[in-house]
Amino acid sequence: MSYKLEFEEHALKEFKKLGAPVREQFKKKLYDILLNPHIPANRLYGMTDCYKIKLMSAGYRLVYRVIDNEVVVLVLAVGKRERSEVYKAAKDRL
Repeated sequence: MSYKLEFEEHALKEFKKLGAPVREQFKKKLYDILLNPHIPANRLYGMTDCYKIKLMSAGYRLVYRVIDNEVVVLVLAVGKRERSEVYKAAKDRL
């Protein structure tokens, strides 16, 4: 079963601000995530049902929440890993 992708309002703005190559990398990873969103290695500690996608070479992170009862993957935040800002933004948007 495939999940539906949704963006939190601020996360969509952050996503659109990314350069095209970074956006394309995230799109490829999000496609795989929609088929299997529960990846234990990417689970975020202290944030229920939240996971991350890492782009190591670019230094970007995408934080998403899996809402099983609605079959939705909700993107909460997109940004650089520096000073854990992307994780703080995601936590504030929960």
